[in-house]
Amino acid sequence: MTRTPGKTSARLVARTAAATIALCLATGVGGAYAYWATVGAGSGAAANGTMATVTVEALVAGDTPQTTLVPGDTADVAVRAYNPNNYAVQVYAMRGNGSPTADTNHPGCTTTGVTFVGPAAPLTPALSIPANSSTLITLPGAATMSTTSSSGCQGASFSIPVTLEARK
Repeated sequence: MTRTPGKTSARLVARTAAATIALCLATGVGGAYAYWATVGAGSGAAANGTMATVTVEALVAGDTPQTTLVPGDTADVAVRAYNPNNYAVQVYAMRGNGSPTADTNHPGCTTTGVTFVGPAAPLTPALSIPANSSTLITLPGAATMSTTSSSGCQGASFSIPVTLEARK
């Protein structure tokens, strides 16, 4: 059997091509395996900041509710809130936190009949307190006074303890 130069050359090209394809496949599969099978390890760190307490202050001069409280009706509640943080906070909710009391000039107001009916959470519309500042918050119709209130409560101002929930 004699080989012809054209057949040898074609066989050599076919073998070379097959070997090249096999080598490319082996390298490609190995590279893909190395890419997907690589395992790494490391560590990271982060610091958690603490939000300072947003406080509810007594009303200051000039802060007055728009409506007054009378037996059998509702009135606005005015609250001044102070945000000591370096960023704005969102007031999420306000809830009653104790029994309302009359001012000291009305000792005959033994039964106030006053109840705080705070708004549903979350507050709508949303209320934001800017960084390092205080804001007067007026809650329309948030106080009620029953008809069983003492007559000594006439003309009294009431302190209504509340808890304010703020979020960043």
